[in-house]
Order: sequence, then C-alpha cells, then structure tokens
Amino acid sequence: MFQRLAVLSRNIATSLHRLGEARRMARWQGWNTKVFGTELARHYYIMGLAGPNVPLPTEPVVAGLGGRVCRQADIESDWLRFWCGQLRCTPLYHRKLWEDCFAVQALWEAGMLAPGKRGLGFAVGVEHLPAYLAGQGVEVVATDLDGADARARKWVGTDQHGSDPDRLFQADLVNRAEFDRLVTLRPTDMARIPADLAQGEFDFLWSVCALEHLGSIEAGLRFIEHAMACLKPGGIAVHTTEYNLDPDGPTVAHGVTVLFQRRHIEELGRRLAAAGHELLAVDFDPGQGVLDGFIDLPPYRFEGGPLSVPDAPHLRLSVLGYAATSIGLIVRKAG
Repeated sequence: MFQRLAVLSRNIATSLHRLGEARRMARWQGWNTKVFGTELARHYYIMGLAGPNVPLPTEPVVAGLGGRVCRQADIESDWLRFWCGQLRCTPLYHRKLWEDCFAVQALWEAGMLAPGKRGLGFAVGVEHLPAYLAGQGVEVVATDLDGADARARKWVGTDQHGSDPDRLFQADLVNRAEFDRLVTLRPTDMARIPADLAQGEFDFLWSVCALEHLGSIEAGLRFIEHAMACLKPGGIAVHTTEYNLDPDGPTVAHGVTVLFQRRHIEELGRRLAAAGHELLAVDFDPGQGVLDGFIDLPPYRFEGGPLSVPDAPHLRLSVLGYAATSIGLIVRKAG
C-alpha cells in the first residue's frame, strides 16, 4: 500500500515537473517568435517601408475607404502615413495606430474635418482624436464610462480612462483656448446612450476599440444600431473593434473582450439596411504581407516583463488562442 502511494507520488511529481518544463519551453518559443518578428519589422523600417525615418506626405490622400481589416499594406500606405504626421506618431506595425488613422481618414473622406461640424466620441479614454478634431475646428462631445462604475476599474487601473479633460488635451494638436471651447467631456455608458445625445444632432460619431468590451457580440451590435440615433440624416459613424480572422470557427461571444467574425459584420449590415442605413462595403481581405501572418503573443509591449519585446509587430495577436486583429466599419445614416 505505502509502496504504491510512494510510486504514485513520484509519478505525479515527475508529471508536474514535465508540465512545468513544457510551459517554460512554450514561453521561450513565444519569445523566439517575437524576436524574429521584431527583426523582420526593423528590416522593413530600414528599407523605408515604414518606421521613424519614412517620409510623411504633406497632403491627405484619397483612399476610397470602406470598411476593412487592418493589414500591413495600410501601414506602408501614403494615406496612413499622412495621418501619422498629423497625429504626431510614427507609422509602426501596430493595429492601434491603424485604428486611429482609419478613423480620421474615414472622417476626412466624408468631409467631417471642418469648422462647424459636431462629433461624438464614445469611450475615448486618453485618445488623441478629440484634441486633433478640435484643432480642425470641430466641436466634440467626448464620453467615457463613469470612473466610479465598477466596469471602469480595469481602464482606471491601466491609466486608459478618460475622466479628466486635461488627459485629452494635446498641446501639439490644438491650443488650450480652442480645446476648452470645443471639447466637452461627460461620463456616459455606451450601452445606455442618454436620450439627450440621441436627438440626431451630430454630424459624425466614432468609437475606437470599445464596443468589444460591452459584454457580448450582441451588445456590441446593438450599440452600433442604437448609436445611429445620435446622427443627423446622412451622418457618419466610424467604429473599430476586435476581429477574429477565422470566419467559420468558434469565437469569444461573451466576456470582457469579444471577437467579432465576418458573419457578425454581415449580420450587422443586414440590420442597418433594414433601418435604412448603409454599412459601407467591407473588405475582409486579411492582406498578403509577411507581418499579416505574424501573430503577436503575450506578454505584449504595454504589459512589460522579462519576455516583453517593445518593438514586436502587433498587427495580429493571440486572444485566448484565437488569431485576432482590428477591423474598421463605416456607417452612413439614412437620409
């Protein structure tokens, strides 16, 4: 009896040791992948395809933008490089940078970056977009979840919550007097849009990487539908969100961060059309660049730690083992 228990104990210890070894090996494999991806991106920067030394256009470029999946070719395009210059950032292979540039390109092509226009931003956090828009003479109502709401705890803890107008002010994008005159910050739950914002008084609205945090895919789709009430007839809504590159397999449908798939976007288009709105045609092509096939693994650059690689490409990433990226959507209101 005792001999059997001793053997069983040794077997369990051996199995745990091997499991720990396998986990450590997996971490180093992820590290190796990130190092090679980073080196590849640096070669692209040296070649002048992107990076800190690439020339930035001095005029915006018409791209005929519709909805689209983030991809390497966009980072290397003139239309994105122009907005990098405007937003005072470097064209790196990172999907968050792509999301900001997608939003302003879509708004520019729709004629919204002009004095007298009114814009509504949801879950703005510490984005640069409110300051940039104010610098173009646009009146902005910037919203974020009330900091006292338990759901805001994560964003407050990671210093990404928009609770103070001073956090939104960017001196290199707008002067303080214009910012104070044009930008209003108010607490708002985007899952329950206040009635006074849903009176059809805004020329455009936007959300960047926000609607996937509403708890479910259905909640995200309903937000896009309900937000159309905030726009004037013919107004423009621009959204970016998390996207599962696998169109047919399982996904994350509920939780803190959900992953939309092509079928969900197509369903959204049908719902919007039934209400008279237009989801601009979406290009689901994931791209053919080498970095379009590079899946960044945790820890990510903003998480730090001994295995963090600051310059690792981040156009795609692993979310619970799913290959994900960003997708941008543009909706025109009926009328």
